[in-house]
Amino acid sequence: MDKKYDSFVSGNKIYMIIIAVLVIMLLFYSNLYVGALCVVLYIALIVYNYRVSKSKRYEWKRFIENFSFKLDTATRNSLIKLPFPLTITDNRGGILWYNQGFSSMMNNEDILGLNINNFIKKFNVRQILDGKKSVFRYIKLNDRYYDIYGNAIDSSENKNESIVILYFYEVTELFKMQSYINENKYDVMLIEVDNFDDVLKTIEEGKRPLIIAEIERSINAYSQRLKAMIRKYDVNKYVLCIQDKYIKEEMEKKFDILDTIRKIDMGNKLEVTLSIGVGRGADTPMGNEKYAASAKELALGRGGDQAVVKNGEKLLFYGGKTKEVEKRTKVRARVISRVLVDLINESSTIFIMGHINADIDCLGSAVGLYSTVKSLGKQCFIVFDDINSSINIILDKIKKEKDYKDAFISSSTCIDKLDPNSLLILVDVHSKSYVNNIDVVNNSKKIVIIDHHRKAADFIEGSLLSYIEPYASSTSELVTEMLQYMVENPKLKPIEAEALLAGIYVDTKNFVFKTGARTFEAASFLRKLGADTIDVKKFFTDNLDVYLKRAEVIKSAQVYENIAIAVCPKEIEDIVLAAQAADELLNITGIQASFVFVKIKDEIYISGRSLGDVNVQLILETLGGGGHMTMAGAKLKSITIDEALQKLKNAIQKYIREGEE
Repeated sequence: MDKKYDSFVSGNKIYMIIIAVLVIMLLFYSNLYVGALCVVLYIALIVYNYRVSKSKRYEWKRFIENFSFKLDTATRNSLIKLPFPLTITDNRGGILWYNQGFSSMMNNEDILGLNINNFIKKFNVRQILDGKKSVFRYIKLNDRYYDIYGNAIDSSENKNESIVILYFYEVTELFKMQSYINENKYDVMLIEVDNFDDVLKTIEEGKRPLIIAEIERSINAYSQRLKAMIRKYDVNKYVLCIQDKYIKEEMEKKFDILDTIRKIDMGNKLEVTLSIGVGRGADTPMGNEKYAASAKELALGRGGDQAVVKNGEKLLFYGGKTKEVEKRTKVRARVISRVLVDLINESSTIFIMGHINADIDCLGSAVGLYSTVKSLGKQCFIVFDDINSSINIILDKIKKEKDYKDAFISSSTCIDKLDPNSLLILVDVHSKSYVNNIDVVNNSKKIVIIDHHRKAADFIEGSLLSYIEPYASSTSELVTEMLQYMVENPKLKPIEAEALLAGIYVDTKNFVFKTGARTFEAASFLRKLGADTIDVKKFFTDNLDVYLKRAEVIKSAQVYENIAIAVCPKEIEDIVLAAQAADELLNITGIQASFVFVKIKDEIYISGRSLGDVNVQLILETLGGGGHMTMAGAKLKSITIDEALQKLKNAIQKYIREGEE
């Protein structure tokens, strides 16, 4: 229609030009009468052409208006009668309009003006407006499931007046089918009685068959309740094949089999505990078995008496509330030591590195290993970057020794010196987030881990040798025990023995926490090598200013659920001082645990301490931290102190609720 109208107007213009040329020619040749007649006719033609053009324009405009109206009507009718539910919301989710399909879906209720989030919780209009997400799958609404497709339409005048069109496509049957398939997938569960031998040693020989039978009966009854296939493949190990829906139920019950087994009493002095690893979410049973094995290893590395569920890269922890019982053997320490010696001898250069903000346990264990490696005739370096105030005294004393002149290097220097045959020994750390420098780890081909912390979810994988013993008091204790098997007649300088003893001293809080018979044996050995307890005591002396600052932190403490929570003033940016304040708060009557916050730049550090009744590790793990039952820590980024305090209180409440269940 546009082309027809344009051609009509263009044609008239051409005729008018031809007539005008003819009139001019007539007048030019002095034929006035004919020329005058032509002028009159030309004017009449102009008037006629104007009227016709106006009429055509009016008809064209009326056609366009009629067509637009018909088109708008057709669009509205299509949207209203569209077989898919559809609604339009404003930029905050307020419902502006919806079609008949959406009205039927909402049981014909009048919802105009209400917010879409009143009906759909897992939905955010802002994600559509920001272009971050346009499809929301398997959204539940009135017992049905939908895929929601969103489309944002920006207002040309005001972007704050943008609208969002939402299309709903029902996928209830598909969701049920997918759920049925997932729920009936088979997961793998590995169960190990982690203190089997220790329990048997505490019971009379005649009663041992009874407790073994009771353990097996409990585990078999558990498998029957889960309708699982079970096979015993060792005296204390079982493998179960279970449908995923029953694993979900167990996760909701927090794996109550842990409590059931712990209640077994046949005269045994130790509680029976289990370590459970569950693998789910893999494409094949083989994949789930690998997940389960990794999960069980993690459960054992965290001290046992707990269940770990591994779904791809996601890890969930259950249990782990009982106190750790020393159950490592000297046989394992001797085997680990000999393997480490072989690795050292096969390597070109040895690098020893600890965790960020290294403490005395980290330094002591590094120095102990350094001395042993040097006695084996190998080149060795200790990787240190930031040095905190807690180790200044002992570090200055060590550096005065001739053998330590070039012993300490930075992370960047270490990376430059690394070669494919170098060996990196990590002490007092096994977590990616707490290692002194992750680039050093990533550039190392050969890694050994020696640590006493409970195994964290982000542990460093691919190590040639991993000696993680959560039952040990400290890494210094482990190293002290190992060096006795690494070389014959080990010899340490007095300062080296004192560094190791100081590491044990600080992590046991003066031989109070996590102190076993092996701890005193290690301390006795170091004393024989020349460690002076008076000199060790001097490593922990404070000046008056530090003492007053610590007192100021303690003064700010508030009690919440018999737990003291304190925040360091803004001018105090010392992690060690925060940890010391947390220790001091435990000396107050009625305080079962303590947490101290310190903010350094945009990071907040939390030090947690406990007398044993409260598991600070489980509480801080929910904040991304870790450690031991009585001593743990966490680090938060891009968050305010008030937000961090609320997070901690929520974690404490969750811990208390789970303990009451």
